[in-house]
Amino acid sequence: MKNNARAKRVRVKTKGSGISPRLSVFRSNKFVYAQLINDDKGETIVSASEKELKAEGKKEERAKALGALIAKKALAKKISSVVFDRGSYKYHGRVKQVAEGAREGGLKF
Repeated sequence: MKNNARAKRVRVKTKGSGISPRLSVFRSNKFVYAQLINDDKGETIVSASEKELKAEGKKEERAKALGALIAKKALAKKISSVVFDRGSYKYHGRVKQVAEGAREGGLKF
């Protein structure tokens, strides 16, 4: 119930466009997934997951590497600015690490 309210509150404030798409983060118990979404067209531009990395280490370290990967893919598509959508998750832990990795990779929020 609380998570749904938080997600709704966050999504109302974040709307991605072709110029500045939405960086949406989904977190499962094992992996973290990220995708850039153009809400005007309703399509996913770029996506990445921890499964692609095949990296070892702590979950937070893998999440930061995922942020860097999504940034690399976005910059290859000439996207440098995004709107961060944390969904129903609080901004700490793995979600925060994805954002920090994307910033270090060259994306602007």
